[in-house]
Amino acid sequence: MKVLKTVMLIDDDIPTNYLNKMVINQVNCTENVVTVNSGIEALKFLVEQPKEAMPDLIFLDINMPAMNGWEFLEAYKSIPLEKKEKTIVMMLTTSENPDDKMRAKRIRDIKGFMVKPLSEDVVEHVLGEFFANKV
Repeated sequence: MKVLKTVMLIDDDIPTNYLNKMVINQVNCTENVVTVNSGIEALKFLVEQPKEAMPDLIFLDINMPAMNGWEFLEAYKSIPLEKKEKTIVMMLTTSENPDDKMRAKRIRDIKGFMVKPLSEDVVEHVLGEFFANKV
């Protein structure tokens, strides 16, 4: 049931990326999982991708050194809309701060806010909500 071409995980915590990749692979919903350990690395990757190779789904952490999730989203705005129009960005964070949740709701590029850990149920929910036409 591989409905997605690529899922991208942006988190500075390597064990978290490893576990999240395992969860996504368990769901068997994508051909490719790209993990990066910083917003800077993610931005570089995305800018270099042709439109056809952009991730279908991005899980983004907030609290990262060098470039946090908010700073990443500010820079992400500079990627042309036609290139990223099919990409769904979900915040996946340890933050349960209501201010972070409200801030996320105000950013057009963010489609959801979830608290870690990522689970198969969460992945399946996201697939059902945003990729139902592909299932």
